[in-house]
Amino acid sequence: MLNSLSLPILLLIFALAAAVVWLAGIRLSTTTDVLSKRFKLGEALGGIIVLAIVTNLPEIAITISASLHNKVELAIGNLLGGIALQTVVLVVLDAFGVGKKATLSSQQSSLTPVLEGILVVAMLAIVVMGHQLPSSLIFDRITPASLLLIATWIIGVYLIGKAAKGLPWQLTQPITSPLKENPAAPNQRSTALTILMFSAAATATLLGGLALEVSGDAMSSKLGMNGVLFGATVLAAATALPEVSTGLAAVKLKDYSLAVSDILGGNAFLPVLLALATLVSGKAVLPTAQKTDIYLTGLGMLVTVVYLYGFVFRPKRQIARMGLDSFVVLIIYLVGTVGLFMIAKK
Repeated sequence: MLNSLSLPILLLIFALAAAVVWLAGIRLSTTTDVLSKRFKLGEALGGIIVLAIVTNLPEIAITISASLHNKVELAIGNLLGGIALQTVVLVVLDAFGVGKKATLSSQQSSLTPVLEGILVVAMLAIVVMGHQLPSSLIFDRITPASLLLIATWIIGVYLIGKAAKGLPWQLTQPITSPLKENPAAPNQRSTALTILMFSAAATATLLGGLALEVSGDAMSSKLGMNGVLFGATVLAAATALPEVSTGLAAVKLKDYSLAVSDILGGNAFLPVLLALATLVSGKAVLPTAQKTDIYLTGLGMLVTVVYLYGFVFRPKRQIARMGLDSFVVLIIYLVGTVGLFMIAKK
């Protein structure tokens, strides 16, 4: 139906959907922070389970819609391209959230971000392995790669939750103490009202993501743009808006662990949606992944590894308001994007 609309109208719908996703993301961050404390999930676990999944509702909507309409290549490009792009959101948080006073990596007070990053790399490694399997290896809409992705994610989240309770590792380098809570902050609201606001924001994020997918698909057709490339760039950038808004809100609240866990937790969860795409479409989607998809998978692993080193060494040196690790990630991503367009032209 949207294919009959003019390009300016489609751009307007796409922009409005992006605005809804952005605003809903801000509300998701504040309510998740409150709910994590009320239910004693901890900032990191609340980020990787609650916030990471909910902020990826646009990707869930896109995956289901694209799979139902036999356009799994759009879903694959959006998911795998979104991982590398969402990692760059940490660069944005470092430069514009934390700012000159410190670096995002130096504000991490535990090894939890390292464990989350390792989980991301493990999930992406399974994606590469699953791509090599024959497409005929599927039973009742389930593939070995899908089962391994789901199992690895569940085990990884369990281990991260267990680590949050204590590890044989101690912090010896002091970090900036968080500011005192504002008495008028949202955490003074009742739990029921907070859950209601969280649910409303999640619903808005889901509907906004669906609008992004249908309007974006129509736009790519009118512009004559490759669907895979569009999904990995423009659509991935639009669906990353919840992570940007929630991350900036979390940094403003001095919840640095929540901000990082939202990004890395979301990146670890995105490959699970490839199993959802297989279930909905009825065919093995990973073997159909294109060269650009696997290239983006490698790019996602590379930028994650850079931050793994950053979380261990916690550099304080800044370049253009960014930590050294964030600066390296930005350069790698920009160069990697050039390579992506070169591959797409072949």
